[in-house]
Amino acid sequence: MFGEHHDLHHEFPEYSDRIHQLKVQNNRFAKLFDEYHAVDREVRRIEQGLETPSDEYIEGLKKKRLALKDQLFGMLVPA
Repeated sequence: MFGEHHDLHHEFPEYSDRIHQLKVQNNRFAKLFDEYHAVDREVRRIEQGLETPSDEYIEGLKKKRLALKDQLFGMLVPA
């Protein structure tokens, strides 16, 4: 939704310490974390009307953000 924060600390507040730990200790997590937040920032700029791409482009970004969030969550919560 418009105006919602989707950064990982808002999405998974119960894993805040684990997020910090993985950002520092795991290069793959840190890379995915940075990519996730870059995509999230772009989505938020579009939702704020600062950019006006096609609907297909924004939907692709949202799907990418969701896929990254799924990967990151999988790393936060060991199976």
